[in-house]
Amino acid sequence: MRCKALLLVALLASYRSGHAYEPAQGPLMTRWAADVSPTKVLPEYPRPTLVRRDWLNLNGLWDYAILPRTNERVQEYQGQILVPFAVESALSGVMKRLQPDQHLWYRRSFEVPGAWAGRRVLLHFGAVDWEAQVWVNGRELGVHRGGYDGFSFDVTPALKPDGAQELVVRVFDPTDKGPQPRGKQVLNPHGIYYVPTSGIWQTVWLEPVPDARIAGLKATPDLARKALHLVVNGANTTEKDAVTAVALDEGREVARVEGRPGQPLTLALPEPRAWTPETPFLYDLKVTLVRDGNVVDAVDSYFGMRSIEVRRDEQGVPRILLNGRFVFQVGPLDQGFWPDGLYTAPTDEALRYDIEITKKLGFNMARKHVKVEPERWYYWCDRLGLLVWQDMPSGDRGVAPGKGEIERSPESARIFETELKAMLDARHHHPCIVMWVVFNEGWGQYDTVRLTRWTRSYDPSRLANCASGWNDYPAGDVVDMHNYPGPGAPKYDAELNRAAVLGEFGGLGLPVEGHRWTKEHWGYRGMSSPQALTRRYVQMLQKSWALKDSAGLNAVVYTQTTDVETECNGLLTYDRAVIKPDLEKVARANRGEAGAETKIAHVVPCAPQEAVTWRYTTEKPADGWEKPGFDATAWKEGPAGFGTQGTPGATVRTEWKTGDIWLRREFTLPEAEPKNPVLWLHHDEDAEVFVNGVLAAKADGFVSEYDLVDLSEEARKTLKAGRNLMAIHCRQTRGGQYIDAGLVEVQE
Repeated sequence: MRCKALLLVALLASYRSGHAYEPAQGPLMTRWAADVSPTKVLPEYPRPTLVRRDWLNLNGLWDYAILPRTNERVQEYQGQILVPFAVESALSGVMKRLQPDQHLWYRRSFEVPGAWAGRRVLLHFGAVDWEAQVWVNGRELGVHRGGYDGFSFDVTPALKPDGAQELVVRVFDPTDKGPQPRGKQVLNPHGIYYVPTSGIWQTVWLEPVPDARIAGLKATPDLARKALHLVVNGANTTEKDAVTAVALDEGREVARVEGRPGQPLTLALPEPRAWTPETPFLYDLKVTLVRDGNVVDAVDSYFGMRSIEVRRDEQGVPRILLNGRFVFQVGPLDQGFWPDGLYTAPTDEALRYDIEITKKLGFNMARKHVKVEPERWYYWCDRLGLLVWQDMPSGDRGVAPGKGEIERSPESARIFETELKAMLDARHHHPCIVMWVVFNEGWGQYDTVRLTRWTRSYDPSRLANCASGWNDYPAGDVVDMHNYPGPGAPKYDAELNRAAVLGEFGGLGLPVEGHRWTKEHWGYRGMSSPQALTRRYVQMLQKSWALKDSAGLNAVVYTQTTDVETECNGLLTYDRAVIKPDLEKVARANRGEAGAETKIAHVVPCAPQEAVTWRYTTEKPADGWEKPGFDATAWKEGPAGFGTQGTPGATVRTEWKTGDIWLRREFTLPEAEPKNPVLWLHHDEDAEVFVNGVLAAKADGFVSEYDLVDLSEEARKTLKAGRNLMAIHCRQTRGGQYIDAGLVEVQE
């Protein structure tokens, strides 16, 4: 027995020492990764809406093993993993993929502080993806299914009188081989789908509580009636127990109410201070549980007073009102992925930074995309003032635009609806959340009307969005479209009082060397430089604000906050090290302060201006075809632009239907050369443009209108008064096709 005790003590010491830990060599790391160590892993209190003084953080090094699901127990653990980072992440120190036919096992020991004697001990998991089975000292505590909601066990009956206690967790996660909500996690990451997050990915902690205790709070602001509606849920309470709730404004008591656990209570606030993104005021809330005149439990919390609704304006247009006032909501699509921690931010500072930079960029909202964050993310949104549209993570199969809904199996539907309710319950307390998004596009979409109406009735304090993009149904508070690159506006639904919103647009891609996940990258629309990205972004936001008035648009969501893996659509790089566009110009545009549109003067005209003649060929030419002096007399001649009729934004004068086309054109510049020459380019699809034999720009993908593309510095230097040459190669793969280019002078 003495040897066994010594072994457990040594095991506990190894968790605390941290000597064996090193992060794995991931493709990209953030600057906050250096602040992560086994003795300092997300040490902040994880539940800011229900705070008790005593707790014990179990984050740190645990033993792990990945074994076939047929194995009922672990004979030998394979190494150590840093909890709460997913096993696939670099910060876990493991960075291995869990397969659907495997289990991920965890083990660690802990000691219960002596000061906790006489109290119950709760074991809390912030989130485990997806199925977790838990044992303490060999006694099974239970099984939890759900990758995004927290869960707890009372471990008191399983504890030994003293000494080290053994905690074991077994995880099953089928990722995209199962029907469960999983967001963008796939076993084979590609395109807009990313590396999975399996296992423990939020804080694990212990908490001592009295037998009769406060189990939870449900706080709902009612700004119109100047009140906070509150339910204090209890555990092991009786009808004789009482609860007291006190609201404080900067330490000054402003409201008090007494009642019974589980019963609706109302805190009257005669002069409520409203919560807004500009002034995110939060009241402190203190709640006590009283039995026989004695306080047996007490918790600290907070709340914000705000309202959100849709109401028609004087023109009959449905408008989203925050605290009774129309606020045009502008936000990024925020996916919450990290290159080193995947679903888990390396530190709380990093988590806060994402919200701070979102605010600095002039946004007042973020759409949290098919992921539910740890509660501290919403806490910072509450504190810093950021509206949130919260997606339900998607799962099961998808359905194409215009194709209706899928039919889920009873088991799949049960899983989805259980986790949907868990999300609404777990994040109800946060005033920042103003909309629930039931489905994203057609991902797992089924029973849309029923589920949207249920969501709206279950939480009438928020708006409900039946489906962001694609397959709209007559339910909820908004009509939501996706439009790339956009912007655009759907037709609002005046009859059902559903406001028009643009749930996704933009996707302007710009890779930044040294800050990429892989060599491969893509964006919905490629940009040639930070200047081009800034210019195009400002134009998009100018059009968005114009649609507010002309089309009754209420909100826009730009894709996206950061790059994610191979996607380079972010305003920031994936490691958060580089803000790609000009921050101040973007912030002004987001606030509707962009000013006059950029003016251009056509120096070398394109097809919309005149029928300019080019030489062209659809047969691959000899090397040097793009250089001055190349003999292209055998090539055909035709007027720009080149492509197929019906291609959006095209002015087709010469039909082009093959896969590739090569073009050459000479042009003359006057003695006074343009001071700020920029390409005026329309391409569908990939194009390479040369000026005087030097590569001037590469533009991947397609656009639906002419756009400004910066010249490379090398090509710009070749421009001279007199005769110059422009040459283009364009490659087409599918859909419409078009190519045309000229030069303009930009007047900022």
